[in-house]
Amino acid sequence: MPTLFLCDHLLVEGMHGVFAKKTWRWLIISKDMNVNEKIRAREVRLIDSNGDQLGVKSRQDALEIAQTRNLDLVLVAPNAKPPVCRIMDYGKYRFEQQKKDKEARKKQKVINVKEVRLSPGIEEHDFNTKLRNARKFLEKGDKVKASIRFRGRAITHKEIGQEVLERMADACKDISTVEQKAKMEGRSMFIMLAPINEK
Repeated sequence: MPTLFLCDHLLVEGMHGVFAKKTWRWLIISKDMNVNEKIRAREVRLIDSNGDQLGVKSRQDALEIAQTRNLDLVLVAPNAKPPVCRIMDYGKYRFEQQKKDKEARKKQKVINVKEVRLSPGIEEHDFNTKLRNARKFLEKGDKVKASIRFRGRAITHKEIGQEVLERMADACKDISTVEQKAKMEGRSMFIMLAPINEK
């Protein structure tokens, strides 16, 4: 995020008295929008801060209009012919955009995928431990990837691994749905479970 420096009218004392030197309010601009002196087009279609069309103006005239209102000239449609510029308070605009982005991020729900590793010949006690973990993850709103790694010749009995995965899915069916049925991936087989109340 680039830094924005606010600068208004400076009073400069010279040999012939004190005079006001006009400077642009935003000296360092964001990379995504051209503002004030960064605008290169010779002519622009100008829209004022209320949304009213002011017609096609030269770049210099548009800059002067923005400056007299103590606002910024912002290029909003660079590919239009002529490019479209809007007079606005760029600092306020950026602040509002950042606020909206922050609100949008708050509303986003991050869904994690937790993996539970099983084996084709898993013992009952171990299976129940893995099942408790899977249910805990699903209740928190995470997805669960239950996987089985086939070692050596065990890969010739894929149906045993599939039965274990289906048993896991069946034991969680009250709180989850099967998002991805049992599928091979190299020497591993996995099943994907998603929480029912996923929002």
